[in-house]
Amino acid sequence: MILKPSEFGAWQAQIIMECIAAAGLPAGVVNMVNGDGAVITKPIMKNDQVTKISFTGSTVIGKLLARQAVDTMKRVTLELGGKSANIILDDADLNQAIPMALQAAFMNNGQACIAGTRLLVPEAKIDEVKRLLTREAAQFVVGDPSVADVKIGPLASHKQYERIQQYIQSGINEGAELLVGGVGKPEGLEKGFYVKPTIFIGVRNDMRIAREEIFGPVLSVLSYRTEDEAIKIANDSEYGLMAYVSSGEEERAQNVADQLKAGRVLINTLKHDPMAPFGGFKSSGIGRENGITGLEEYLEPKTIIK
Repeated sequence: MILKPSEFGAWQAQIIMECIAAAGLPAGVVNMVNGDGAVITKPIMKNDQVTKISFTGSTVIGKLLARQAVDTMKRVTLELGGKSANIILDDADLNQAIPMALQAAFMNNGQACIAGTRLLVPEAKIDEVKRLLTREAAQFVVGDPSVADVKIGPLASHKQYERIQQYIQSGINEGAELLVGGVGKPEGLEKGFYVKPTIFIGVRNDMRIAREEIFGPVLSVLSYRTEDEAIKIANDSEYGLMAYVSSGEEERAQNVADQLKAGRVLINTLKHDPMAPFGGFKSSGIGRENGITGLEEYLEPKTIIK
């Protein structure tokens, strides 16, 4: 096994390797290489002794690896991008659903493929939603993540900071209403890759901020009139990794969840189950991780007949 961590986040992989060594696994069973992915992946992809690739990252790179894998018939598991819809039904308790929606959108500074960055709310409740979003967004303090009350830290790189600024400006240019945040850095945080947690209201599903993965703390709020319309909007995406549903009636939420084209749907929760399969539909990936299903991704049936 060869582990190639992101050059922007290799530290946690090093800790895992130290744990493997401490556990006494024989040397050479699990190996780690660091560096530029564009350089390191070439010999890995060309080597016919490598029979399986598991990649977590962008859809663009995932497609590139899948094409390269064909030459040596490598099997692939791809956990790629997302633009997850979070549907709040009209019977949901907004005082619970809105704080949870912001947590889903802003987790890990918005740098999460599963982030619920499209919030779908009933048109009739948009004024109450705006009020609660404004109030709850104030809880997401930006700054040094080692400080107790800070919920949003810096982004991974200057490139990502610039990318998010462009998306925020794009939302403004396309006519979305800026409810919270905006371009530029938060006051007092001019040094570092900090961005303002940003919320747009009145977003259409054909806007860039509603269709493309931003990978930062930017939430697009879309309104709907009927439950069927909400489902249609949620499924109108090239991605299908995660989805969220909030409702006061579990059976109703289950019915909506059944119709969503997403690999995992959370109902009235943000909890993670490591034993449940995880992966996406459409451009969000191929295959599944976690649980029995995830383990089977690394096995290949062999038949002997006598």
